[in-house]
Amino acid sequence: MVGDMLDLGNTEYEPRRVPVSGTCDECGASELARYPVLSVGGWFQVVKCQVCLWSRSREPWTRLGWIALAEDKWGLE
Repeated sequence: MVGDMLDLGNTEYEPRRVPVSGTCDECGASELARYPVLSVGGWFQVVKCQVCLWSRSREPWTRLGWIALAEDKWGLE
């Protein structure tokens, strides 16, 4: 069965939320975290408030997320 082959309890590939020091400019909470997100423009590393989801920063990441291609490292298109 397909369901038997999938390890749905495996969290190895889930984005890791790394705590970041500081406070949210919107709600004042001190619960900021850095993690990757996929949006219309591709993958980004963001720092977001975990209470109100306000974005403190958003920087482009690799185009395939965790998958790094050799051409990405060498700047080939």
